[in-house]
Amino acid sequence: MNAKAKGSNAERELIGLFWANKWSAVRVAGSGSSHYPSPDILASNATRILAIECKSSGELNRHLQKEQIEDLVYFAKLFGAEPWIGARFNDMKWAFFTPEDLKRTGTGFSVSVKMVKEKGLTFEQLLGVF
Repeated sequence: MNAKAKGSNAERELIGLFWANKWSAVRVAGSGSSHYPSPDILASNATRILAIECKSSGELNRHLQKEQIEDLVYFAKLFGAEPWIGARFNDMKWAFFTPEDLKRTGTGFSVSVKMVKEKGLTFEQLLGVF
């Protein structure tokens, strides 16, 4: 399976998790290819709005371009949403990070399996379901 298909499948999986927990969620058409900033997923429960940039990987680390995070934060601010990064590594559940949680690199940011284990929020924690 190519990387684009893997990412799309991961996003669809996350959409399903939101709907299963009585949140509405949609994938944003053109995210990453439009000249306007947009997240991969918008989700809401009528109280909170989440703008989520999704990353999935079979590696131990996943790089995020500086512009991706800047665009996510900009979009979320204009939309009235919370900016989040969702990371899904092989054989692991989704983990969520604020932009401030990400590790800075020379050309942007990264998220890793180690970060998921140390400070990633679970899906239930993200939704406030404990």
